[in-house]
Amino acid sequence: MLNLKTLLLLEFCTTALQAIAWLLVWRSWRHLFELKVIAAGFVAIALGLLLLIQRGPDPAIWRILTDNTVIKIGLVLLADGMARFLGQPRCLKIGIVCLAAHLAFWSLAVTVAPEALALRIHASTAFTVVMMGTMIRTLYADRSQPSFLRWITIALLAEYSGASLLQSALVYWYPATVANQSVLSDVNAWYFFQGHLFIVGFFICLLFMVGMRLSLDLRDRNAALAQEVAERRRLEDELSASLDAEKAARQEQRQLTRMVSHEFRTPLAAIRYATEMLDAVIRHPPDAVTKRLRSIDAAVSRMTMLIDRFLSTERQVEGVLKVEALDVAGLAQDIQRHFDQVGLGERLRFSSIEDVPGYRADVEMLQTIVVNLVDNALKYSPPETPVEIAFFTRNKLLIITVADRGIGVPESELSHVGRRFFRASNARSTIGNGLGLHTCRQLLGYHRGTVELQPRDGGGTVATVRLPLPGLEPESEAECREVERA
Repeated sequence: MLNLKTLLLLEFCTTALQAIAWLLVWRSWRHLFELKVIAAGFVAIALGLLLLIQRGPDPAIWRILTDNTVIKIGLVLLADGMARFLGQPRCLKIGIVCLAAHLAFWSLAVTVAPEALALRIHASTAFTVVMMGTMIRTLYADRSQPSFLRWITIALLAEYSGASLLQSALVYWYPATVANQSVLSDVNAWYFFQGHLFIVGFFICLLFMVGMRLSLDLRDRNAALAQEVAERRRLEDELSASLDAEKAARQEQRQLTRMVSHEFRTPLAAIRYATEMLDAVIRHPPDAVTKRLRSIDAAVSRMTMLIDRFLSTERQVEGVLKVEALDVAGLAQDIQRHFDQVGLGERLRFSSIEDVPGYRADVEMLQTIVVNLVDNALKYSPPETPVEIAFFTRNKLLIITVADRGIGVPESELSHVGRRFFRASNARSTIGNGLGLHTCRQLLGYHRGTVELQPRDGGGTVATVRLPLPGLEPESEAECREVERA
């Protein structure tokens, strides 16, 4: 004969360990939040068994109701947790209704007929069959778990339902077995023993279900990862193809630039040759002719310089920067000479020419920058007003200012001036293309310099160029040695 107390103690220990195991599983995989409901179910069953072990030989009515209700709550939580885990409709409402009906019937039975143990056994059987049937329905509708695992679990639930029905049948057919006895007598030990086997088997089946779920999740993640890797490889291939296309486009652009530069040089060379021939043929040309020939020659030189430097998109890569020491006074004389040749030199006023020893730059580029700024100042100023130019240093910067008394720039458009082809709204009536200041900014970029336009007090505009000292590095090793010797 099985000893019921020992059996209940064994079942309590087993269920308590299973509850701890489920809590650990849930803490390890928090995204499977349904596991905490299953863990709560095992905790409730273990607590109910503990209360049964502690029950005395003549328990109070509230104690009888509490012990059995706690175990029934555990079954409801197991059924609801499994439905959640398998993604099936929840059965908590069914469980609550059955639990309320069971509690009401038991309360009435222990109050009205406390000696009628068979009534309580039949009520427990009905509750167990309903909850087991609910779990069987959940497993039957599920398709996420392997069929063999679902059917093994269904068979286990059916066996427990059958054992409960058998106990009710024995009580019904042989009422003497429970006459004058409590439910916790050794005669019912077989039922608690098969309940112990059921809870162990159910625990194992649930563990296998969790393992299969994690395996499927891992497989899905691996598939998603493989898809992401394939997508990234496709994007990498597209990016590589785009880079190759861009390189090809840049190469075509370089070839086009070289071709255009070559085509420009041919007519410019013809113009220069023609001016040289005119200068040689005419023995004593008038001053006006000489002045015009020099102006043509200067314009040709400037256009050639622009072709060699500004139109090339690979200046620094191809090493076209001609870095040399800057002679500020010489630069000012070249600027004055340039505008003298076109009859505008008398409007230039150099307010400051401060020498900057050791400053190195592409002098021709700087000359182009200042010429463009002065040309803009002359173009947008009244013919009788001068343009003031200054070269000086301040705060480790070489500063060049070009100030005029022209039409100025609308304050709202100052931030836009310098963009390619942009012209201020008040300059539309004057011939231009919006490239002068843009060219200045492009060329200043090779010197890490900036240009800024500001309104001038009393009317006009001040263009301020700022170039960091000491300038660019020497271009060749020979120049480096010369700098070191100096």
